[in-house]
Amino acid sequence: MTYLVNDPKQFAADSLTGMVAANEDYLTEVHGGVTRATDSPQGEVAVIVGGGSGHYPAFAGWVGPGMAHGAVCGNIFASPSASQVESVVRASDHGGGAVLLFGNYAGDRLQFGAAQSPLGADGIDTRIVTISDDIASDTPQNWKDRRGIAGDLFVVKAACAAAAAGRDLDAVEAAANKANEATRSMGVAFTGCTLPGADEPLFTVPEGEYALGLGIHGEPGISSHKMDTAEGIATLLVERVLAEEPARTAGGYDGHVAVLVNGLGATKYEELFVLYGTVKKLLTEHGLTIVHPIVGEQVTSLDMAGVSLSLMYLDPDLEELWLAPGDSPAYKTGSVTAGQRREVVAHDEKVAIRAGSPESAAQAEELLPLLQALADMSSANEASLGKLDSIAGDGDHGQGMVLGSTAALKAAKQAVAAHAGTSTLFDVAGAAWSEGAGGTSGALWGAALRELGTMLSDDQAATEDRLGRAAIAAARRFAQLGEARPGDKTMVDATAPFADELTARLDAGDDLATAWAAAARAATKGAESTADMVARKGRARTHGTASLGHQDPGAVSFALLMSGLADRLANS
Repeated sequence: MTYLVNDPKQFAADSLTGMVAANEDYLTEVHGGVTRATDSPQGEVAVIVGGGSGHYPAFAGWVGPGMAHGAVCGNIFASPSASQVESVVRASDHGGGAVLLFGNYAGDRLQFGAAQSPLGADGIDTRIVTISDDIASDTPQNWKDRRGIAGDLFVVKAACAAAAAGRDLDAVEAAANKANEATRSMGVAFTGCTLPGADEPLFTVPEGEYALGLGIHGEPGISSHKMDTAEGIATLLVERVLAEEPARTAGGYDGHVAVLVNGLGATKYEELFVLYGTVKKLLTEHGLTIVHPIVGEQVTSLDMAGVSLSLMYLDPDLEELWLAPGDSPAYKTGSVTAGQRREVVAHDEKVAIRAGSPESAAQAEELLPLLQALADMSSANEASLGKLDSIAGDGDHGQGMVLGSTAALKAAKQAVAAHAGTSTLFDVAGAAWSEGAGGTSGALWGAALRELGTMLSDDQAATEDRLGRAAIAAARRFAQLGEARPGDKTMVDATAPFADELTARLDAGDDLATAWAAAARAATKGAESTADMVARKGRARTHGTASLGHQDPGAVSFALLMSGLADRLANS
């Protein structure tokens, strides 16, 4: 449980500000995260790490000379927004391009990916490497689709050392990919973690058991086992990780390994050392040479009690990169000479608010209550959505919906005050939703609202039919961007029937309120059907049948919000 909290929704921001204050020689806070406080050579490739908060030292704790140039920091267990990624990359750019590193999660892929185009348009060549070291989350054949957990450290260190050595963008990207391919991790949990402000953990581990294959976002393990000794758990972890040891070759991997025994937050160093004693014994008996082992907390999950084991199978180049000097608040090795302190230029870009025609501006004001309804429904269902999400996810869906919808409402009110038309209204609301929520749902809802804006006009008011057709396009956007289809147990199981029913009703000549009510009922029925599905997408995918019998939280939230809009339309 987290005890030192002000506003739970501001916990990540408050923590980051305090961390920077305690590490001013290393870090400067910028919109969306941190950048190095000291200079780097002109032309050096910038390595940017990032993801949700709650994992300290990852990711801001790895910023400094010889380590990362910047870190993008989202809300607790939620990916940062695209605008935050842009801000940190621009603040950290030294003219050599940037490599963006993050764990392989849908929200991070969406948000970091969305930042690539505007950065490239401004001449900052960016490459993305997703980290996928968690062997519990997919098969060896599909290792690129696995989650990123504590092995993040190895991949980040390799890329950062390559950049510090003066390698070009292609070579730094290649070093990160090589390190990722050579890294494998497995973890166990003894307790779940509790989100700041929450009264209970996201999941519990039965007394006398431990969970194998945990995630780092409060996801439960993929299987439960009777509690064992440290030696027994170490043996299991080593066996699982060594099962994917590559072949030893001349000039390639020759039995040298980097080792990380990582505490998840509430398992402290004495216990980790006990575990490492057996890990070293077993690896040595296997004929392996351990190179610069790390025992401690590097990728945590708030207050989770648990431990993970990561190995990076080294070739001579990776070994050189692993041993290269680096200096950051939470990870130090060798000796690094820091550059001079630098002034950082802020890049906090906002969506421009364009005044619309009197007709369109008047309609924007009339539509504002619909965004109010989204925020009201999100707030009313925050707890239930979070509880549903905790079954096979990270438990933050309710909070994310509140953060996104309230940010969208605030931006929309500012737009209406500036006499914006309907197109700008939904454009700024969508940008604010994505920024405020981060994560997968933030990216999807933000994109949907902005799609709605592209279908409308600032120059004239839209007819009811046009508003309905715009809503259909927005609902279809969820499937397009999320690359999901009905039956995957995602929000698309609600958005697709909503769009189909709304289309059919408008084609039949129904007025918007009547058509919307029918579409909302279809979305609710679609959400209910997900209880009988096994997830094929998202974080729940790795937990097999754990979510069977429970509805998908994204589908439920969409249906709830559409039902709330139906009530508002019926009474307007």
